[in-house]
Amino acid sequence: METLPLGIVLLLSLLLAAAVSFGTTPLVKKMAYKVGAIDVPKDSRRMHKKPIPRLGGLAIAIAFLLTVLVFAEIDRQLKGILLGAVIIVVLGVLDDCLTLRASVKFIVQIAAACIVVYHGCTIRYLTNPLLTSDANYLNLGNWSIPITIIWIVAITNAVNFIDGLDGLAVGVSAISAATLLVIALLVAEGNIAVVLAALLGACLGFLPYNFNPAKIFMGDTGSTFLGFVLACLSIQGMFKLYAVISFAVPFLILGVPIFDICFAVIRRLAKHQNPMQADRGHIHHRLIDMGFSQKQAVAITYMLAAMLGLAAVVLTSSGEGRALMLIGAVIVVGAIGFRVIFTHNPEPGESEEQPEEKEEVESK
Repeated sequence: METLPLGIVLLLSLLLAAAVSFGTTPLVKKMAYKVGAIDVPKDSRRMHKKPIPRLGGLAIAIAFLLTVLVFAEIDRQLKGILLGAVIIVVLGVLDDCLTLRASVKFIVQIAAACIVVYHGCTIRYLTNPLLTSDANYLNLGNWSIPITIIWIVAITNAVNFIDGLDGLAVGVSAISAATLLVIALLVAEGNIAVVLAALLGACLGFLPYNFNPAKIFMGDTGSTFLGFVLACLSIQGMFKLYAVISFAVPFLILGVPIFDICFAVIRRLAKHQNPMQADRGHIHHRLIDMGFSQKQAVAITYMLAAMLGLAAVVLTSSGEGRALMLIGAVIVVGAIGFRVIFTHNPEPGESEEQPEEKEEVESK
């Protein structure tokens, strides 16, 4: 593919991934029924009224991996990402079929992150937050390994945390992948852009089956896979840039899941609960409790993710000179987020509606 222009390769990568994901999903759906990977609405937390297969993430993973192998250049770092992603997919399939213990899944996620680190994909530099220091950047040294592992595992679970409404997690992941794709092109990371085009296409191909009312859920197979790949690609493409964007951009692009998981942990600790214990306080729950429909709640979350993504693109393309625009966007999104989080506190007796919440490290 070296003879083709980058734009053509990106388009082919996106189209192939979308086609494979769209065409494979019906086959995965049939397989899910055969192996028993079914989400049965056995409690009031779920909005769907009939059993729905939850192995759809396998179609996303197959489409992504196949497209990357066809169009991307597999260097050492990308090889580590792909190996780790395969482990996450296998873990997700087993969990969707058998419901594994949270501790087991957490350990395997750490192992997958270690494989990525072993292959050289690490966060080595960060913007220095100390205004009194003359150094612009911090060399993390040996700290780069634990910080990278924490980042990968945290984002893997953060995307899984928001997988609570039809089309929510895969749509937010698609927006994040599209934003990373634009930024990769801005900073001349062509190979990473090809990989991101494959991820975007795989998400778009699955979306028609996952929009409300969903015909299939992507399950932990899809949500943890998307979180893992996005976390790794943000490291490879963004954190290694020695500028302010090396710190701010990934946090903006993945702002919605990061915001949700941070407040989930803070909320549970404040209530003296296990931070890994599932509850009904996520952003999408709050939107539903405020009176929005599923489609409206998903659309609002898409809007928040897109606003943060736009802020990340502006910061990358215009530099620190447009910092005021970035701050303004963050303030708006933060104000909306705080309103959603704190405006409504559901009573214990309220209906807990949630179509497919299986939080990766939360107790079942």
